Amino acid sequence: MHRSPPGARGFLIAIGLLGGALTVAALAGLLLFWALQAAFPRPVEEGYPGYLILIFGTLVLIPILVVLGRRVPYLTDWYYLLPAITFLLAFTVFPIILTTYYAFTDYTGLRNGKPDRSTETTIVRVEGRQLFVEGNAHDLLRCDEPDCAGQALEITTRTQRARVRVEQASGGVITLTAPPPFPPTLVYKINEFRFIGFRNFVEIFSRAGTVLIPVLVWNIIFAAGAVVVGAIPGLILGLMLNNKNLALRGFYRTALIISWAIPVVISVQIFTAMLNVQFGPINRLLGLLGAYPIPWLTDPEWFKVSALLICLWLSFPYWMTATLGALSTIPDDVYEAAKIDGANGFQTLTGITLPLLRQPFIPLLLGSFAYNFNNFGLIYLMGPQPGVEGRPSTAQAGDILITWAYKTAFQADGGQAYGLGGAISILIFFLTMAISLINFRFTGALREVR
Repeated sequence: MHRSPPGARGFLIAIGLLGGALTVAALAGLLLFWALQAAFPRPVEEGYPGYLILIFGTLVLIPILVVLGRRVPYLTDWYYLLPAITFLLAFTVFPIILTTYYAFTDYTGLRNGKPDRSTETTIVRVEGRQLFVEGNAHDLLRCDEPDCAGQALEITTRTQRARVRVEQASGGVITLTAPPPFPPTLVYKINEFRFIGFRNFVEIFSRAGTVLIPVLVWNIIFAAGAVVVGAIPGLILGLMLNNKNLALRGFYRTALIISWAIPVVISVQIFTAMLNVQFGPINRLLGLLGAYPIPWLTDPEWFKVSALLICLWLSFPYWMTATLGALSTIPDDVYEAAKIDGANGFQTLTGITLPLLRQPFIPLLLGSFAYNFNNFGLIYLMGPQPGVEGRPSTAQAGDILITWAYKTAFQADGGQAYGLGGAISILIFFLTMAISLINFRFTGALREVR
């Protein structure tokens, strides 16, 4: 094994070189793909498969790694991390960069940077910078400006395509800012998105009183409530099942952990069916007892109660198991000494068991809070929610920040309001980071050992 520079310096050098090699290979693969398209054009409908970029990038990466291995011998010891770094860059770093970029743009389903095929217009002839079409160019291309000034267009032939900009359009004549690189036959409008700075964040905070703050408050209540309704029953059951004199203790442990083994998707769907206002068995049972049916999923407040009830079912086995695991680490000698000293069961519980459980439970509680703070699956799987007056359809009664961001990004403004959704995601990132720092503070994870 080659010797590397010590400590963090060697780690950063290795990760930097490997990450740089992957980035260079990816860019080279993309450039080679574009060069192939330019040198050997194919019909637009067919094109070249995208996986060629991966093949080209791999062919470039191999000699880069060989050269780096010779120049920096210890780097070869890090090559086993290459797949992990690749997936980290592709599925973590790149989405973060892209989300941050979109957060400062007006990217939506209507402004997605792609050609609008509904504006396809046939070009009759080309003279220099002028494209002649049949009819009024402004109406055919549906430009935002009266004379289409600055509008981005895509011009195509059967095998070529290029993007150009309009200087002006009048009647059936489109004047470009530069001559087209080839004689085009068709032209489309490009639905451009623009950099708008902090406008998305301004929009979010301008509706803070009606959307951001209510959603954030419910998000905190939901995360804390999910921890409480799961941890307390799980703790009690764990303490009860820890009793060695309890008959059928193994059966109870197995039976109570079943809800943890059932997939979340199935559990949530079953609960939503059981809580159905008209046909759910819970309301039918309440009707037999003479009670009025409860609008579990149709009333804003009862919807929130339903979400916490489902959290109870999903999470108490985890806390029960965690309690049993922590209790198994407490020596029996401690309890025997307390018994000799005359301590009763309650005194043993409050003076020995609970204090010894506090240390391992604190990081679990904080970690569970952070998880439930972004518990997208539960809220989303509960289905349609009751609306709240004054709020958009993307931020309904039970929505938390992450579902609000998702609905904004994929169900608003043509289905792709990535700009506003990205801005919400950045806010969630900072909130989650704050929770993590609090977790590190309580658990001492960042504290240096001396």
